[in-house]
Amino acid sequence: MEEYLVPSGFGEDEFIEKKSRFIGRVWQVETEEEALEKIQQMKKQHYDATHNCWAYILKDGAVRFSDDGEPGGTAGMPMLQVLQREGLFNVVCVVTRYFGGILLGAGGLVRAYTKGAKIAVDAAGKSMKRVWKVLYVPCPYPFYERVKLEVAAFGGILRKTDFGAEVELEILLPRDQAEPFLDRLTDMTSGTVEGMEIGMEYRAFPVGKDQE
Repeated sequence: MEEYLVPSGFGEDEFIEKKSRFIGRVWQVETEEEALEKIQQMKKQHYDATHNCWAYILKDGAVRFSDDGEPGGTAGMPMLQVLQREGLFNVVCVVTRYFGGILLGAGGLVRAYTKGAKIAVDAAGKSMKRVWKVLYVPCPYPFYERVKLEVAAFGGILRKTDFGAEVELEILLPRDQAEPFLDRLTDMTSGTVEGMEIGMEYRAFPVGKDQE
């Protein structure tokens, strides 16, 4: 099962460039039908807009874009390139433009549609879809903060924390990081903290820039 980035959810942002209003939106989708549905929704919602330009990338599927009436190569392709640079799959982006009466020129359009896609991606956030190992780690209170730091250092996610006689943690780690993490806990605490693997999941979780 492959690892790849997807949008964490819906993202939307907008800006004004020389009186033209640009609204960027991003969604996670699983099929081309879903992608086309989002595009059509925006065309209906913004029927009075000058342009609704779009691009989408599906994992092991279609890669499409449209300038929707803007000069060729000034809208859809720059948007697609943003999605590709961000490393995203199963993603559709629509940038809506309300013309403000001032021409931007080809270079200005490329910059505007690039920005529209980028701010939408930033608003959505990114998640890594991968195989995660689920660990159970019972932890004495004096080691709790150190263990949390190690979870972050190994690219993990602290999914559940129960405070009782000791802290019981449910941790998700990238598949190849689980064993080194457990070894690190044993070494760091001289065997006081030991965890065990209790499962495995293939799903997406938000990631920070240093985890991409």
